[in-house]
Amino acid sequence: MFDLTPFDFGSRAFAAYDPFKEMEEMERRFFGHRTPVFNTDIRETEQAYILEADLPGFSKEDIRAEIKNGYLTIIAEKKQESEERNDKTNYIRRERSYGSVRRTFDLSGIRAEEITAAYKDGVLTLTLPKEEIKKDEPRRLDIQ
Repeated sequence: MFDLTPFDFGSRAFAAYDPFKEMEEMERRFFGHRTPVFNTDIRETEQAYILEADLPGFSKEDIRAEIKNGYLTIIAEKKQESEERNDKTNYIRRERSYGSVRRTFDLSGIRAEEITAAYKDGVLTLTLPKEEIKKDEPRRLDIQ
Protein backbone atom coordinates (compact mmCIF):
# COMPACT_ATOMS: atom_id res chain seq x y z
CA MET A 1 0.00 0.00 0.00
CA PHE A 2 1.21 3.50 -0.74
CA ASP A 3 1.93 5.80 2.18
CA LEU A 4 -0.49 8.71 1.81
CA THR A 5 1.36 11.76 3.05
CA PRO A 6 0.64 15.33 2.05
CA PHE A 7 3.10 16.88 -0.37
CA ASP A 8 5.22 19.47 1.41
CA PHE A 9 6.23 22.37 -0.83
CA GLY A 10 8.53 23.51 1.97
CA SER A 11 10.69 20.39 1.84
CA ARG A 12 14.41 20.99 1.52
CA ALA A 13 14.59 19.19 -1.82
CA PHE A 14 12.43 21.84 -3.50
CA ALA A 15 13.15 24.95 -1.45
CA ALA A 16 15.69 27.65 -2.10
CA TYR A 17 18.16 28.53 0.62
CA ASP A 18 16.39 30.42 3.41
CA PRO A 19 18.74 31.77 6.12
CA PHE A 20 15.81 32.84 8.31
CA LYS A 21 14.43 29.32 8.40
CA GLU A 22 17.83 28.00 9.44
CA MET A 23 18.00 30.61 12.22
CA GLU A 24 14.55 29.57 13.44
CA GLU A 25 15.62 25.92 13.45
CA MET A 26 18.79 26.79 15.37
CA GLU A 27 16.75 28.76 17.92
CA ARG A 28 14.31 25.84 18.28
CA ARG A 29 17.21 23.40 18.88
CA PHE A 30 18.87 25.72 21.40
CA PHE A 31 15.82 26.86 23.39
CA GLY A 32 13.67 23.77 22.91
CA HIS A 33 10.06 23.47 21.90
CA ARG A 34 7.83 26.32 22.98
CA THR A 35 4.17 26.08 23.93
CA PRO A 36 2.04 26.87 20.90
CA VAL A 37 0.33 30.25 20.97
CA PHE A 38 -2.56 31.74 19.06
CA ASN A 39 -2.87 34.94 17.05
CA THR A 40 -4.29 37.94 18.87
CA ASP A 41 -5.31 41.43 17.78
CA ILE A 42 -5.65 44.23 20.33
CA ARG A 43 -7.29 47.52 19.43
CA GLU A 44 -7.95 50.58 21.53
CA THR A 45 -11.11 52.61 22.00
CA GLU A 46 -11.60 55.59 24.29
CA GLN A 47 -12.97 53.48 27.14
CA ALA A 48 -11.38 50.05 26.62
CA TYR A 49 -9.01 47.72 24.83
CA ILE A 50 -10.60 45.05 22.64
CA LEU A 51 -8.66 41.79 22.50
CA GLU A 52 -9.60 39.35 19.72
CA ALA A 53 -7.99 35.91 19.90
CA ASP A 54 -8.23 33.38 17.05
CA LEU A 55 -9.16 30.00 18.53
CA PRO A 56 -10.66 28.01 15.64
CA GLY A 57 -11.66 24.43 16.31
CA PHE A 58 -12.26 24.97 20.02
CA SER A 59 -15.67 24.95 21.62
CA LYS A 60 -16.64 27.49 24.27
CA GLU A 61 -16.22 24.79 26.93
CA ASP A 62 -12.58 24.21 25.86
CA ILE A 63 -11.59 27.82 26.63
CA ARG A 64 -10.94 29.46 29.97
CA ALA A 65 -9.65 32.88 30.96
CA GLU A 66 -8.03 33.36 34.36
CA ILE A 67 -6.94 36.51 36.17
CA LYS A 68 -4.19 36.13 38.74
CA ASN A 69 -1.63 38.55 40.18
CA GLY A 70 -2.41 41.26 37.63
CA TYR A 71 -2.16 38.98 34.59
CA LEU A 72 -4.80 37.55 32.26
CA THR A 73 -4.12 34.05 30.96
CA ILE A 74 -6.19 32.57 28.16
CA ILE A 75 -6.02 28.78 27.88
CA ALA A 76 -7.66 26.66 25.18
CA GLU A 77 -7.39 22.93 25.59
CA LYS A 78 -8.75 19.95 23.71
CA LYS A 79 -8.64 16.73 25.64
CA GLN A 80 -8.16 13.38 23.99
CA GLU A 81 -11.33 11.40 24.12
CA SER A 82 -11.22 7.66 24.27
CA GLU A 83 -12.11 6.23 20.92
CA GLU A 84 -13.48 2.79 20.34
CA ARG A 85 -11.81 1.11 17.42
CA ASN A 86 -14.01 -0.88 15.12
CA ASP A 87 -13.68 -2.23 11.63
CA LYS A 88 -15.19 0.93 10.11
CA THR A 89 -12.53 3.38 11.42
CA ASN A 90 -9.58 2.51 9.23
CA TYR A 91 -7.57 5.69 9.32
CA ILE A 92 -4.64 5.83 6.95
CA ARG A 93 -3.36 9.05 8.51
CA ARG A 94 -4.58 11.26 11.36
CA GLU A 95 -3.28 14.82 11.61
CA ARG A 96 -5.85 16.36 13.90
CA SER A 97 -4.27 16.55 17.28
CA TYR A 98 -5.28 17.25 20.83
CA GLY A 99 -3.40 19.69 22.97
CA SER A 100 -3.48 23.13 24.49
CA VAL A 101 -2.47 26.68 23.73
CA ARG A 102 -2.06 29.53 26.18
CA ARG A 103 -1.13 33.16 26.26
CA THR A 104 -0.67 35.67 29.10
CA PHE A 105 -1.31 39.42 29.07
CA ASP A 106 -0.41 42.15 31.58
CA LEU A 107 -3.44 43.93 33.05
CA SER A 108 -1.71 47.16 34.09
CA GLY A 109 -4.13 50.05 33.64
CA ILE A 110 -7.15 47.72 33.29
CA ARG A 111 -10.18 47.41 35.58
CA ALA A 112 -9.91 43.61 35.88
CA GLU A 113 -13.22 43.18 37.71
CA GLU A 114 -15.12 44.60 34.68
CA ILE A 115 -13.60 42.47 31.90
CA THR A 116 -16.20 40.80 29.67
CA ALA A 117 -15.76 37.91 27.23
CA ALA A 118 -17.65 36.46 24.26
CA TYR A 119 -16.85 33.60 21.88
CA LYS A 120 -18.28 33.41 18.36
CA ASP A 121 -17.14 31.76 15.13
CA GLY A 122 -13.73 30.75 16.50
CA VAL A 123 -12.85 34.21 17.84
CA LEU A 124 -12.68 35.00 21.56
CA THR A 125 -13.38 38.70 22.16
CA LEU A 126 -12.46 40.28 25.49
CA THR A 127 -13.34 43.84 26.42
CA LEU A 128 -10.76 45.26 28.85
CA PRO A 129 -12.02 48.54 30.38
CA LYS A 130 -9.31 51.12 30.99
CA GLU A 131 -8.66 52.59 34.41
CA GLU A 132 -9.38 56.26 34.64
CA ILE A 133 -6.18 58.24 34.54
CA LYS A 134 -6.21 61.07 36.99
CA LYS A 135 -4.71 64.14 35.45
CA ASP A 136 -2.79 66.23 37.90
CA GLU A 137 -3.45 69.90 37.74
CA PRO A 138 -0.20 71.83 37.34
CA ARG A 139 0.69 73.81 40.41
CA ARG A 140 3.44 76.16 41.24
CA LEU A 141 5.85 75.39 44.03
CA ASP A 142 7.05 78.15 46.31
CA ILE A 143 10.81 78.15 46.48
CA GLN A 144 12.26 79.14 49.84
